[in-house]
Amino acid sequence: MHTTEGDLAARTSEPPAAPQEATSRDAAPVEVLVVGVVALVVGTVLRFVTTSSLWLDEALTVNIAEMPVGDVWDWLRHDGHPPLYYVLLHGWIELFGSGDVAVRALSGVFGLLTFPLAWLAGRRLGGPLLGWLTVVVVALSPFAVRYSNEARMYSLVMLLSFAGYLLLDDVLRRGRDDWLRLAGIALVAGALLWTHYWAIWLLGAAGLMVLWQAWRADEASERSAALRCIGALVVGGVLFLPWVPSMLYQSAHTGTPWADPMRPTSAFNFTLNDFGAGLYADAGFFGLLTWTFLLLAMFGASRGGRHIDLDVRTRPQFRAEALAGALTFGIGIVMAYVLRGAYAPRYAAVIFPFLVLLVAGGVTRFAARWLRFGVLLVLVAYLGVGAAWNIRDTRTQASTTAPLIDEYGQPNDLVVYCPDQLGPAGSRVVRDDVEQVAYPTFGDPRLVDWVDYQERNDATDPSEFAQRVLDEAGPDRGIFVVWSGLYKTFEDDCEELVDTIGAARPTQVLQTESGAFFEKEFVYWFPVAS
Repeated sequence: MHTTEGDLAARTSEPPAAPQEATSRDAAPVEVLVVGVVALVVGTVLRFVTTSSLWLDEALTVNIAEMPVGDVWDWLRHDGHPPLYYVLLHGWIELFGSGDVAVRALSGVFGLLTFPLAWLAGRRLGGPLLGWLTVVVVALSPFAVRYSNEARMYSLVMLLSFAGYLLLDDVLRRGRDDWLRLAGIALVAGALLWTHYWAIWLLGAAGLMVLWQAWRADEASERSAALRCIGALVVGGVLFLPWVPSMLYQSAHTGTPWADPMRPTSAFNFTLNDFGAGLYADAGFFGLLTWTFLLLAMFGASRGGRHIDLDVRTRPQFRAEALAGALTFGIGIVMAYVLRGAYAPRYAAVIFPFLVLLVAGGVTRFAARWLRFGVLLVLVAYLGVGAAWNIRDTRTQASTTAPLIDEYGQPNDLVVYCPDQLGPAGSRVVRDDVEQVAYPTFGDPRLVDWVDYQERNDATDPSEFAQRVLDEAGPDRGIFVVWSGLYKTFEDDCEELVDTIGAARPTQVLQTESGAFFEKEFVYWFPVAS
């Protein structure tokens, strides 16, 4: 058949096919299944292999959890968190002990339990393809790997957030508003509140969105289901009421004097970097790639094999998830900024399901099979690098401090931690036959009392404390001071402390602060005068 030049031009100028979104009919190609299975295996291993000693937050958490349950409840008024994770960890320690591997394994188990929920959430939104892509992102996410390797509550927060999302989806999208699912929403909402305070912002955002859905509903059954969800969320809040007096006390007395409020834009950038790559030198670049996937999921739809259309109104497929994540984060970070509270990316664990679904959804916007596979490999590569970096990150220098005290110390020597924030990690690894105290309280270094923290620190005279150390040690006991000048509210206290002791004793510097560690520390030794 003869084709004219005009016919060819007409054909090549035809618009591509209409934009399409992933649906439940989209099967996962074999190469995606292979990557998914490998990611599951690798992600499982990564959740149990970190070798760093417990750092401040972890060690303090474990030290509190080892107390009798009644004391855990009381002491947390001095710490700043709700008690559910601590009580669960207490029971875990009773079964498996308090070694570093044992206490971190609980978070690892929570991380593994998240896998099937991630698959189910992805499958509901975009079929088996999106389900497996979501599993890949969860399995290799540096954020999820990090907090599955820490003796902290954030892996539990992610698990509960996924469970709550799926239960709400059952009722609101799938019409399964039976009493069992509504009870599940109430219990998960209550458990989230008893685990981390940022759950308040998540449940607030969810409540606003469900109210909006009830107001916009065309059918009475849809409005009724939405209102029942609101009722379940309210019941979850009622379950939290017994802890509210303690929360208010913490809010009034613990605070965060060691950190400045973070601007919302900086907080978002910091969180995206941590989520997508981890906090290392190249994280900013990979954070941009993560942001690209998020934007594609929200605004993009594939048109043919090599075209992606963008719609500034956002695409319906992930609209609710994007709004829930943005609203939760926006409320939380604005409240933190207004109230002069601190922010850390780990608080975003409450919106982890939404971020995961959006990143995985961004990959589905590449319709051409092998192009999508190439994009997936890029995603896997940078997530894997970030995850590996997180498990290799040495979080505290206490692991190098302890051998020095073992080598130079004698039974009954005096070890001083300045500030007290170095005590929980250090006291776990230093030899048992020495006396250990913390500045400024001269008390147990295993715990940090955050109540009126800055006021107490400001009221302490480091020279007087140093004289007490010298008097306590006497002429026959060596003194070690493990210290750092990097902590807020202490100004030059630790420097003055070591200078005062050094004026009365010979001084040897055994260790200097190293940038290879997140939690850095000097070790000064003041041996017995010969």
